[in-house]
Amino acid sequence: MVRIFPLIFILLWSSAFITTKPIVDNSDPFAALAFRFFFVALGFYLFSLYLNHSIIIKQKNLIESVLSGVLFHGFYLGGVFYSISIGMPTGIAALIVTLQPILTNVLSGPILNEKVNTKQWIGALLGFMGAALVLGLDVGLKIPFLGLLATIVALIAITTSTIWQKKLSNNLSLPVSNFYQAVGGCLFHVVVTIFFTDPYIDFTKTFFIAMSHQIFLVSFGAFTILMFLIKKNSASKTVSIFFLIPATSAFMAWLFLNESLTNLDLLGFMIASIGVYIATRD
Repeated sequence: MVRIFPLIFILLWSSAFITTKPIVDNSDPFAALAFRFFFVALGFYLFSLYLNHSIIIKQKNLIESVLSGVLFHGFYLGGVFYSISIGMPTGIAALIVTLQPILTNVLSGPILNEKVNTKQWIGALLGFMGAALVLGLDVGLKIPFLGLLATIVALIAITTSTIWQKKLSNNLSLPVSNFYQAVGGCLFHVVVTIFFTDPYIDFTKTFFIAMSHQIFLVSFGAFTILMFLIKKNSASKTVSIFFLIPATSAFMAWLFLNESLTNLDLLGFMIASIGVYIATRD
C-alpha cells in the first residue's frame, strides 16, 4: 500500500489546481482558506480523539507544528490562491512552484546534511524540462506582477516548510501534527483577512463542491500522505514527485474541463515521469 502513496498524492495534489479557480471566483482567497482550515483543524482534532492521541504536547512541539502550518498552509497556499485570484494563469503558477525540488536539492545538503547525488540532479533537470514543456505554451500570457511575486513567496514557503518538517525532532502522530499545522494555517489566514482584505464568501453550489474536495481529498488525504513521505524519505527524494504535478493537472484539465492537450504536453509528461523515476529510485 505504501508503494502507491506517491501516485495517490500526485493525483490528489494535482486535482487541487482544478478546484482552486472555482473557489477564488466565489470568495476572497484568504477568507476561503481560513474557512477551509477551520474545518481541517476540527477534523484532525476529532480524528486524534478517536485514536486516543493526546493533543496536549510540549511547547516546543507546538511552536514547531504551528510554524510549519503557517509556512505551508499560510504562505504557500495563500500565495497560490492570491496569485490565481488576481489573474495569474494556473499553469504558470504550477510551473513556478515546480521549481521546489531544485531549490530543495540545493538547500537539503547544507541544512539537512543529505547527499544529493548526480542521479537526483539529472532526474530534477529532466523533471523540470518535462514540466516546462507541458506549460510552455502558456508563458506568453500576461502575468500580473503581484501574482508573480505571490507565487515566488509560495515557492520559498513550500521549500522552507518541507525542509523544516524534515528537520523537526518531534515524534508527534500525523493526526496531532496535522491538527496543529491546520490551526497555524487557519490563524494566519484569519489575521490576513481581518487586517488586509475585504472578506466575502459566496456559498454557491460550485464553492461547496470545490471546497469539499480541497478539505477532504487534498487537506485530509494528500497533505497527510506528503507528511508521511517526508518523514520516511529524504526531503530531496520526496519533493521530486512534484515535477509530475503540472503535467497531471494539465491532463485533468483536458479530461474534466475540456482544455486542450497537445503532443508536446504528452512528450513533457513522459520526460517528467522519466526524471522522477531517475531521481527517486534506489
